[in-house]
Amino acid sequence: MKREVALGMLVLGGGLVMACAGGADSEPPAEAPVETEAPEAAEAPPENVVEVERVEDNLFVLRGGGGNSAAFITSDGVVLVDTKLAGWGQPLIDAIGELTSNPITTIINTHAHFDHVDGNVEFPATVEFVAHENTQRLMRENNPVHAIQDEPRPSPFAGDDGVGIPETTFTDTLTLGSDADTVELHYFGRAHTGGDTWVVFPALRTVHAGDAFPNTMVPIMDMNNGGSGVDFPETLRKASEGLTDIDRVITGHGAVVTPDDLNAFADFVAGFVTAAQEAKAAGTSAADFTETWEPSGDYADYTKGPVERLSVYVQDIYDATE
Repeated sequence: MKREVALGMLVLGGGLVMACAGGADSEPPAEAPVETEAPEAAEAPPENVVEVERVEDNLFVLRGGGGNSAAFITSDGVVLVDTKLAGWGQPLIDAIGELTSNPITTIINTHAHFDHVDGNVEFPATVEFVAHENTQRLMRENNPVHAIQDEPRPSPFAGDDGVGIPETTFTDTLTLGSDADTVELHYFGRAHTGGDTWVVFPALRTVHAGDAFPNTMVPIMDMNNGGSGVDFPETLRKASEGLTDIDRVITGHGAVVTPDDLNAFADFVAGFVTAAQEAKAAGTSAADFTETWEPSGDYADYTKGPVERLSVYVQDIYDATE
């Protein structure tokens, strides 16, 4: 509190004491003016703070600002998975700089959504950007309309030569590095989008699943960007069966979990899709199914997400089901 404000309050207190002490004929002293404290300036918005979780001595999950990023420190550089929302590139650079003096040499984008790629433009031109060929195409097409968005978002990428658009792509698999520094990229099919990449760190028995496995809820099925509700369970099955020698799964927005959790998630998504297909066959409207369906049994602690989002996925499943 400012000194002059404190003094003003003390003078006021003294005047009140004197008035009480005086007799009936005593004139009460004039009250001292009360100074009010000047309004404080509005607090500055919080900085973009990256929260760091160590998985291994050379592998970290970087949280905040969108999807979970991962930093894999190799012998001569850093492989970064996903770059979060716009404005989070530099905070990522700063956070990684506190972990190692090695430069960021490679950025892998698990898919094309803004909360995983928009930070790309803040990294130096020396970085090699890598993604599935469908993700590259989606970023070039600059389709800003997410399946659950009412309004498009501006994209930081401009044209075929836009800074941050991956120049290295793959179709089914791609291996980067060698020995303990090896990184494997896999595409198992349509799920969250049409270009979901699973990033494996073999030496650490860990995979980054991106938003193909975001957390324990009905996942976003973005048909506007190549995703598919009907294909989603099969894609998860291919991933869980194809990724052997894995002990940990980094999710797109949740905790680091186990392969058993991935299998359970695949069962959950399959159950949701099957329930929607059976409801259609029984003549239940998509709207009624959306309103009444709830996770149950072994998945009672999962969440269905907002009804307005779920209705988009259910309609897609209805439309794709004979």
